[in-house]
Amino acid sequence: MDFPVALTVSLAALVLIILLAGAARRLLGVRFGAVRTFLAALLAFTIAAPLLSPIMGSFPAGRQADPGIGAVWVVLLVTMCVVLIPMVILVLAEALVPPGSIPGPLELARSLRGRISRARRYSQITRIAVRHGLGPYLRGRGDRVEDRPGRQRLAASLRRALDDGGVTFVKLGQVLSTRRDLLPPEFVEELGLLQDQVAPAPWEQVEPVLTAELGGPAETVFAEFDRTPLAAASIAQVHAARLRSGESVVVKVRRPDIDQIVARDLDIVRRLAATLESRTRWGRSLGVRDLAEGFAAALREELDFRVEAANMAAVTASRPSAPTGPSGGLADSGRIAVTYPAPVTALCGERVLVMERLTGRPLAAAGAESGPELARALLDCLLRQVLVEGVFHADPHPGNLMLLDDGTLGLLDFGSVGRLDTSMRSALQRFLLAMNRQDPLAVTDALLEVMPRPEDIDEPALERALGQFMARHLVPGAASVQMFTDLFRIVSGHGLSVPPEVAAVFRALATLEGTLQRLAPGFDLVGEARSFAGRHLAERLDGGALKETVVQEAAALLPMLRRLPRRMERIASAAEHGRLGVNVRLLADDRDRRFLTGLLHQVLLTVLGATAGLMAVLLLGVQGGPRVTPEISLFQLIGYNLLVISGILVLRVLAVVFRRPRDQRP
Repeated sequence: MDFPVALTVSLAALVLIILLAGAARRLLGVRFGAVRTFLAALLAFTIAAPLLSPIMGSFPAGRQADPGIGAVWVVLLVTMCVVLIPMVILVLAEALVPPGSIPGPLELARSLRGRISRARRYSQITRIAVRHGLGPYLRGRGDRVEDRPGRQRLAASLRRALDDGGVTFVKLGQVLSTRRDLLPPEFVEELGLLQDQVAPAPWEQVEPVLTAELGGPAETVFAEFDRTPLAAASIAQVHAARLRSGESVVVKVRRPDIDQIVARDLDIVRRLAATLESRTRWGRSLGVRDLAEGFAAALREELDFRVEAANMAAVTASRPSAPTGPSGGLADSGRIAVTYPAPVTALCGERVLVMERLTGRPLAAAGAESGPELARALLDCLLRQVLVEGVFHADPHPGNLMLLDDGTLGLLDFGSVGRLDTSMRSALQRFLLAMNRQDPLAVTDALLEVMPRPEDIDEPALERALGQFMARHLVPGAASVQMFTDLFRIVSGHGLSVPPEVAAVFRALATLEGTLQRLAPGFDLVGEARSFAGRHLAERLDGGALKETVVQEAAALLPMLRRLPRRMERIASAAEHGRLGVNVRLLADDRDRRFLTGLLHQVLLTVLGATAGLMAVLLLGVQGGPRVTPEISLFQLIGYNLLVISGILVLRVLAVVFRRPRDQRP
């Protein structure tokens, strides 16, 4: 065969394969990938001749000069069978090898470097864990430690392993140290010792980052810039500078290439969390996969300094109208103000954050005589942010606080900020007021407003549990640390799911409790929170506030009240004359109509396919009848066609059944 003929045959075969692929996908009614559909058509084109040779054998060569109209029907049957083959292949592939279960060649080639890097990092992390005695726990075979000294030794090993793991694992340990609701006290205390302090990056590496983000060298943007950093952490380092307007600022610069390191380690953290949750009891009980996802989202936000600048601006915008401190932060929180730096928005970017400089000393330098006042001011500030303003600092640990030279508290690092809408704040306010009154019924109602209500909840049991909780913890001298743990236990025990924004509130309060204890050992968090409710929330119930609330509600209800008498008169008149009726529109939602239409479509196809298959079997079993060819009768030909039609209809239903669970994933 010469080249032109071979090329013509090849092009004709390619066109036939493309037509075959399009017909198969069209008949199935499901969108398949182009590569998968083409491969199925190519395979069908290759194996069609051997599979259909028995049918083609019904035309012995040379027996008849004119086979008649029966040959047309047989050719039509063969064509339908050829189309049926790729449909079967596609449905089997959809059931056995769903799309995305096996990466394609391009994806494999693209991820090869990442796989090698991850394998190297896996090996490094495993060596670190084994060196600190954590190997058996990673395999789910570690011994249960019941005594306190054993838990302390295990916590110390975990802290050292996380410290050796690098920035991501240090951050993970710091986050876990705030989860008193999940971890034993020994682990919380030990992980709280993790310090995110590393050697600063050389100026030669930092300067290109600053130049790219600021649009020019630092010396031309700032009047003064100190190349020696004030402090350095694993993600960023801070330099002192002065604006051309004369204001002192600090410049937070992200370390070069830290995003690639964090992305690689976060992928490993998620994989390790999935392994621990599937192989260990404690992993399943803690829900480590959800913890890892939340941690990854928070750390990715922390890498983008634009998020932190926006958070600072949001907190600034939501501050009360009371007098503010010298830095524009919250003031008049008790007798001591709480201030925070304002960002210089024009100079902030993804890798650089410029903010006002607060001068002071570490929180540990606070004297014992001012500790209670500082703790009370900090608690009042955070509760006001949560319950009144709706934008709050979600990570108030001691490292994010400093004692300023003017005697106020400085609140730093707004990389993690929580937000609450008006309805959620109102529900939390009612919850706190009910706790202050120690009213179990009101506490239960407020809690069910804050959290989604399960259908089968036992409200009397929840009310009794909350009553016992208040009797145990809302007494003078009660330990507030165990209070958060007990509250989470009640919530989870009654099947209540905590919304993410509410979980952020509880995490912030749990973190704040440790900070308050460091500021003022023995600080009564419960008593001060109840005092806050009495001072700030009860004032919303005074005469002026109630009058304003009534006026607002009446203004909203006034249009409805105006129409109510006329509508009542119409209803009474219709009832008097026997014309009262109720109009109900079924399936008013378009989504419900589409679902019902699709369901009826699938049921109809199933019935038609089953009917066609049954009729085909009956016709194939009939003997005799008119002969279409010497070997095939008319009844058999109709039976074969019905059998193919039945196969097409059934395959169309199966394709949708196998595809639907993945299309409807949340």
